Amino acid sequence: MQERLQKILSARGICSRRKAEEYIKKGLVKVNGKLAELGSKADPETDAIEVDGTVLEARKEMVYYLMYKPAGAVTTNDETKELKESKEKTVRDLLPRELRGKVFPVGRLDKDSEGLLLFTNDGVLAYRLTHPKFDHEKEYEVTVHQDVKEGQLKKLREGLLILGEKTKPAIVQKISTFKFRIALTEGKNRQIRRMAQKVGLTVTKLKRIRIGTLTDIKLESDKFRPLTDSEKRMLLEYVGI
Repeated sequence: MQERLQKILSARGICSRRKAEEYIKKGLVKVNGKLAELGSKADPETDAIEVDGTVLEARKEMVYYLMYKPAGAVTTNDETKELKESKEKTVRDLLPRELRGKVFPVGRLDKDSEGLLLFTNDGVLAYRLTHPKFDHEKEYEVTVHQDVKEGQLKKLREGLLILGEKTKPAIVQKISTFKFRIALTEGKNRQIRRMAQKVGLTVTKLKRIRIGTLTDIKLESDKFRPLTDSEKRMLLEYVGI
């Protein structure tokens, strides 16, 4: 099936669609040996699509790191005057100095939450992991004050009206009297806390334990490490890059 070249290059993880337009304008993209033009279409299954080596090289420069964000740290990699003056701890403070401003958190974890946070300079991956249209899962372990009832879990699974919008169906599993796991494919502001409150539960601890294919039960709070080759390969395959 023929598709616009911008879409194909984005799907292959070479660049964003906007960047693909730049590459096409610069004459860096060919289809079956002929220079492509804006608006050109191709079939990635049957057509030979070539991209200049310097463009492909950009993918090799992508880096990927996993952090265990502690509760109390703000998710940002911006060094603003306001944050400096507030003396609030940020995830930027936990990064090696040479990476500050060069890799960015994918999505957010609110200040009171903890757990896995992915950092990268790969904009295509970040977009695919965070945009709700792709339905990629993030899983959380939730601790609450009250004894969790099956009726409450059922409501969480089916979706709830939060800030005027119904949440998408979620995978929810009770793991103990005061704990349950929930896997979401969206990430509205303080969504899990709002959902829990909606069914009469008060969250005392919220921990992200999985991002798509990424898990690490041994990673300690405040710690940070690069993804292994296997983890990177599985994650890129998971999002279709």
